[in-house]
Amino acid sequence: MLKLNRRAMIALAAAATAAMTPALAQETGTATTEAAPGDFSLGSPDAPVKIVEYASYTCPHCADFHANVFKSLKADYIDTGKVHFTLREVYFDRYGLWAAMVARCGGEMRYFGIHDMLFDQQQEWAASQDPMQVVQNLRTIGLAAGLDNAALDACLNDQAQAEALIAQFEKNMAADEVQGTPTIFINGEKHSNMSYEDLKAIIDAKLAG
Repeated sequence: MLKLNRRAMIALAAAATAAMTPALAQETGTATTEAAPGDFSLGSPDAPVKIVEYASYTCPHCADFHANVFKSLKADYIDTGKVHFTLREVYFDRYGLWAAMVARCGGEMRYFGIHDMLFDQQQEWAASQDPMQVVQNLRTIGLAAGLDNAALDACLNDQAQAEALIAQFEKNMAADEVQGTPTIFINGEKHSNMSYEDLKAIIDAKLAG
């Protein structure tokens, strides 16, 4: 489990600005996003088991959970109406925040598709020490998911959205006393990272109860 490095939050407030080109920064001026960002979910809201995962797009443990647990969870329980799943994004660094902004750029229809790409390709897009290269890598993922450059420019340069996401992240982490990722809540009960077999056993017990 990756622990939260609070010092990594220092650079996040200006994260969107850091992603801008100078010309676009001058053109966009003030931000346009005002509504609370909210979370994205999969599955039936009426499912008997509710799972909330706290995850960072730059957390290798989260990428491992996605590959070895989430995909089976989705096939066996989410897609069959037994589990309602919600992702709560965690931002340990500006790369993770930018990734979330690209995922959200596609709206509800594309969010989880981009989410899959971000975790599946984490070692490629997040590997560079050059922030501008990471931005370009994220743009490539966004374009592959069907977004265009204009939409990506608007999303990456949305300062208000970045600030709202950070505020939401901090509020949720504090309220749920989350210290690292992935952290999983199953019907409100807090769990740390686990194998699919262990997760399946917990879900099956709740379904049987």
